Amino acid sequence: MYRDPLLTTTSPSDQTKAAWEELGFHFGDKGTHTSRTMMLDELSTLFRASNPAATRADYVKALVEDNCLGKHTLSTRRLTLQRMTELYALDVSVAIFRLLRQFWYADEKAHGQLALLVSIARDPLLRATCPVVLSMSVGEEIARQHFTDAIREAVEGRLNDATLDKVVRNAASSWTQSGHFDGRSRKKRQTVEPTPVSAAFALVLGYMLGLRGHDLFDSLFARVLDRDENALTFLAMDAKRLGLLDIKSGGGMMVVSFDAILTEKEKRLIHGTH
Repeated sequence: MYRDPLLTTTSPSDQTKAAWEELGFHFGDKGTHTSRTMMLDELSTLFRASNPAATRADYVKALVEDNCLGKHTLSTRRLTLQRMTELYALDVSVAIFRLLRQFWYADEKAHGQLALLVSIARDPLLRATCPVVLSMSVGEEIARQHFTDAIREAVEGRLNDATLDKVVRNAASSWTQSGHFDGRSRKKRQTVEPTPVSAAFALVLGYMLGLRGHDLFDSLFARVLDRDENALTFLAMDAKRLGLLDIKSGGGMMVVSFDAILTEKEKRLIHGTH
C-alpha cells in the first residue's frame, strides 16, 4: 500500500493531522497537478504586482479585477485564482503561505525551490513523485513510467490514464522549474543549489511537522535540496545570521528553533504535533 512520504511510519492522530492541515499541509489523493504545474511564473508575477503586506482580498483583486497575469477571460482568471489558492493558499492566516511570502522577498535566487517546497507540502500528487526524483542520479534521464507508477499507487487507481499522463507532465515541469531537471523533451536530473533561505524554509516545514534536531535535516523537504546534513548545517548557520532561525550544535546534539518567525498561534499548533 502506498504511504505518503510526508508521513512518518506511525500514522499521526486525528488531532495532529488537523493541526498540520491548519498550518497549511494537504493530504489525500487529489491535487492541482491534474491540471497545472506549480505555476512559478504566475506566482512570481503575482508577488511583483502585490504589496509585501497584501491581504487575501488584495490577491483576489490583483488576479481577477486587475488581471495582473494577463488572462483573456474572467473565467480563466477565476480558475487561476482557484488553482493558485489550492497550491499556495494566498492567505497569511495560513502559516505555510505567510512564511513563503516572508522568505520569498528575502532571496530571489530561492524562488523556484521555495515554490516547489510549498507545492510538495500542499499537493499530494506532486509529493508522490518525490521518491522517484530523489532516487535519480545526476545526468539520469527521467523515466515517465516511474512517475506514472508512483502517482497511480498514490491515488490507488482513481485517475484514468489520460489524467495520469497530465499529472506526469505537470509534475515533471514543476521539478524542471525548481531546477531539479534540465531539458525540454528529454529531461535529465541535475543537482540544485540551495541557499540559506531555501534551507531555512525546508527546515521550518519539517519543524512544523514535529521533527527536531538531526531529524530536521533528513526530512522530505530537506532531502529535496540535494544536500547532506553537514552542508545544510552550514546553510542554516548563514540563515541564523539572517534572523530566520536559531541553531546550536555541540556534543552530538543539534537544536534548531524558529521562535523569531513563528506566531503564537503557530507555536501552539506545532506544539500539539510532537
